[in-house]
Amino acid sequence: MGVEYHEVFIRNSRGVQLFTCRWLPFSSPKALVFLCHGYGMECSRFMRGVGTKLADNGYAVFGIDYEGHGRSAGARCYIKKFDNIVNDCSEFFKSVCAQEEYREKKRFLYGESMGGAVVLLTHKKDPSFWHGALLVAPMCKISEKVKPHPVVISLLTKVEDVIPRWKIVPTKDVIDSAFKDPAKREEVRENKLIYQAKPRLKTALEMLRTSMHLEESLHELKMFRQVTVPFLVLHGEADIVTDPEISKALYEQASSKDKTIKLYPGMWHGLTYGEPEENIEIVFSDIISWLDKRIGENTDDASLIERSVCRATSTPPYEMHTVSSPATMKETKPHRTRPQANYLCGLKGRRMHHHSSM
Repeated sequence: MGVEYHEVFIRNSRGVQLFTCRWLPFSSPKALVFLCHGYGMECSRFMRGVGTKLADNGYAVFGIDYEGHGRSAGARCYIKKFDNIVNDCSEFFKSVCAQEEYREKKRFLYGESMGGAVVLLTHKKDPSFWHGALLVAPMCKISEKVKPHPVVISLLTKVEDVIPRWKIVPTKDVIDSAFKDPAKREEVRENKLIYQAKPRLKTALEMLRTSMHLEESLHELKMFRQVTVPFLVLHGEADIVTDPEISKALYEQASSKDKTIKLYPGMWHGLTYGEPEENIEIVFSDIISWLDKRIGENTDDASLIERSVCRATSTPPYEMHTVSSPATMKETKPHRTRPQANYLCGLKGRRMHHHSSM
């Protein structure tokens, strides 16, 4: 089909210069998709595969680097307030939707890892505005088993305003845990736009509080029946960075009538970048099929049905699939243990007490 790529710098309401990019099909787009990247990541290079793949299938795709991330201004990977990220995304995305050529197009949010949390909170700001959400290995809730001890969070919160930018939070090498393909793992390491140093204290605490806040919000979604945004959750069953069980909890507790979760045996955290190509193609096939259905396109689901197996039964509209792939079927699953570092950005770690300021 052909894809156009553009880069534009904008300024947010705080006067910070932010990098934005877009992948556009040559023809009028089917719908709009807005990208929310993960912690420490960026859009122009790391999410280029997502942008080009969706644009090549007829969607206009828009990305933004959060403050302090990628090519945007600000202290590297310093998140003073998670709400700042959500507000910046919401304002930019809505400014695009307001453009004359896009006003009548359907609008979808797309988030990977921490970007999943950004998507959920962006949607929550204006539930009726969005037509759907795609959540890839999202950071959306913290398990009781991984909350750090109350003493730990108490000590950290006492010094967060004194040394907020200090890179003192220990963590395992997430790149080794997230990306299965060794060559792609090295490509991530070579991307200088991706933050690879230790997390800053304030950033780590904001990630924790956001996860705790979302845990409460999942229960709110059950009470607020007007929240009916269609969503698709995709998660690798061998993911040790974010927990697939938490994605299942999101599915179970959300009030949306149109909701789908797909689980991929043997796949890791980086579903759209870190897997062998045949696995990535399966994931994108599911994403595009889901989008096409929501905009009323006729799609042939024969291949999806052949490789999908129903994992559970419930009352309609329950749709939960585990998706096998050639790469997964052939390999012997290695023994991988969950990292035992401090909890960060939806990652696994020690126990932490719920102390949310959001």
